[in-house]
Amino acid sequence: MDFQHAARLGACLSKDYAPEMFRLLVNYRSLSASEAASRLNLHVQTAQTFLETLESLGILEKEESREKSRPYYRFSLKTDRITFELDLGDLGQKDDSAPDLRQRVRERKGAGARFVTARGGNAISSVTVWTGKGRSREERKLNLTEAQGVFLFHLPFPGAEPLSVAEVMRKAGLDGSGAPEILDIVERLEALGVIEMHE
Repeated sequence: MDFQHAARLGACLSKDYAPEMFRLLVNYRSLSASEAASRLNLHVQTAQTFLETLESLGILEKEESREKSRPYYRFSLKTDRITFELDLGDLGQKDDSAPDLRQRVRERKGAGARFVTARGGNAISSVTVWTGKGRSREERKLNLTEAQGVFLFHLPFPGAEPLSVAEVMRKAGLDGSGAPEILDIVERLEALGVIEMHE
């Protein structure tokens, strides 16, 4: 189950009327949105959206019925058991546009970010960035992990020759185990205009 699928299922299960809706689905062979809404005192569209979502997630089966003057849908359970398994490892995968360890980086000139040095002086504890202009200007503070702080302490200055992420990690004494969190902060700071990347 991917994260988007799990989030949609979780949103359904979190509704205060979800237990009663599932009780109806267990007790009835099939159920229309209007029948569910009338029994649970819900708006028809609320019931319809709930049932349609469960159908799109593969939990319910939808069948067109022509018992009345115009066609409508009836829903029935495809399974009497819902398993919820989410592989969090999938969230660590980067797309092709994400930075990698070979990407050369340095601090962007005129970024206006504030790097706060940690106690001990050999790492950065946080980076503060200002976004927007005038009255809509907002301050955003990014607290760093220990590995990220050491990496950014060794990040080349704006006028210096850019180094690859791997080279900066070596200078900082970091091994490859921290690469995912380093790449994450590089990507976030690049998006905020604090870091620039070079091919």
